Amino acid sequence: MAEEGTQENTAAQAAPQVQMRVLSQFIRDMSFENVMAQKGVSGEVQPEIAVQVNLDAKKRTVDHQYEVAIKLNLKSKAKGLEDVLFVFEIDYCGLFHIEGVPEDQLHPFLMIECPRMLFPFLRRIVSDVTRDGGYPPVNLDNIDFVALYRNELMRRQAEAQKAEA
Repeated sequence: MAEEGTQENTAAQAAPQVQMRVLSQFIRDMSFENVMAQKGVSGEVQPEIAVQVNLDAKKRTVDHQYEVAIKLNLKSKAKGLEDVLFVFEIDYCGLFHIEGVPEDQLHPFLMIECPRMLFPFLRRIVSDVTRDGGYPPVNLDNIDFVALYRNELMRRQAEAQKAEA
């Protein structure tokens, strides 16, 4: 019985331990264009919001450090009208120290786990900025980064197949 425990401990020690630390977070770029306020229009409006999300990740020059960015674009129109209320764009980044992730799993890790860590902070910024802009605060729904990653892989495969044809 003691041998089994020893074998399990040895196996656990042999597998690399994944380590991830958020070193910093920052807004690289942000724009909130309050179109309705510029036009001088006021009053109650019901916004309809279209959200686009793009992700980017790149290795930094320091070993085991990566920069991951969530690029969010929100465009809001008045419900039932074509009038644009506001356009909000933000490029929110995090610097991560990551060790122990196998090379073949690093890309999905960067594009799924890292954005998951950043998203609550980004959500808060979006809520605060839209509220301070005079609209009901936009509380973004959770983003399924796994589905987003899979969709991007399928899109790239489809493009590659079109290029071959």
